[in-house]
Amino acid sequence: MADYMGNSPENNGGNYTYYNQNGNSAGNYNYGPENGNYNYSMPNGNPSQSYQYNGGNSSFGNYDLNGFEKNTAYAGDRISLSKYTALTYLWMAAGLLLTFAVSFGVYRSGLMYSIITGGLAIPVIIGVSVVELALVFILAGRINKMSVGAARVMFFVYAAVNGFTLSVYFLRFDVMILVYAFAATAVLFALMAGASLIFKLQLDRIFPILVFGLITLIIFGVVGMFLNLGWLNIAICYLGIAVFMGLTAYDTAKIRVLYETYSGRDAAMLQKASIYSALQLYLDFINLLLYILRLFGSKSND
Repeated sequence: MADYMGNSPENNGGNYTYYNQNGNSAGNYNYGPENGNYNYSMPNGNPSQSYQYNGGNSSFGNYDLNGFEKNTAYAGDRISLSKYTALTYLWMAAGLLLTFAVSFGVYRSGLMYSIITGGLAIPVIIGVSVVELALVFILAGRINKMSVGAARVMFFVYAAVNGFTLSVYFLRFDVMILVYAFAATAVLFALMAGASLIFKLQLDRIFPILVFGLITLIIFGVVGMFLNLGWLNIAICYLGIAVFMGLTAYDTAKIRVLYETYSGRDAAMLQKASIYSALQLYLDFINLLLYILRLFGSKSND
């Protein structure tokens, strides 16, 4: 219980100071005339709630206990975690759809075949890869500063550029192998994402192991460009599948973390965090697909 001290005429407004049982100030309550503004402040002076009364029409301002104003888009109708997660996966699915549409379009146009037969494959692939890396680093490093629209545009630009690169797999593999690989990827991805969501997995402890596995894959990827790794290719494929299955579960769990961080506080950042999570899951899916394709290719060559 809190007592109050203060004096105010009924119609002219005034101030009340609230005290707790220890005699310490619990906050100030300021109000104006009958049709006026009412504000409650914490002991540090930051407003925790404002109330306006005007002829029977009233409205509340939106403040948290630390004095930070909440974004009005989420103040009255906060998005649920399930809806936020679903929207994140919809962004990821849209990126995948664009990637495969561009990839198939480039393949059907004969553009990638012309690049390969014309001896331009290496410089073109290197150039496109540099663009992809730049897009990922910019999106990851400047996500706090860019607008929501810019984040979405960069995500879809990356998905389209990646589709151009992946069109080479339509030349290398039979269509049915691509279908089987995609189906296997979708099943593994869904299992790991579903397990992470249902059981609310906490995977921070295994993240360093996943990073170590990712670095190992990069090293063997570079070495494989110059040396024939032989039977190690199959082991690397299994390692890659295991790493990106783990990252799928980890990045799925991070959706909830980002939601709890920004929900009700920063609507714009919450939307950008959704795009960032979609990008991470997109990369997990694509890399998982590529290692499964490599595994199919390695076994077919044996």
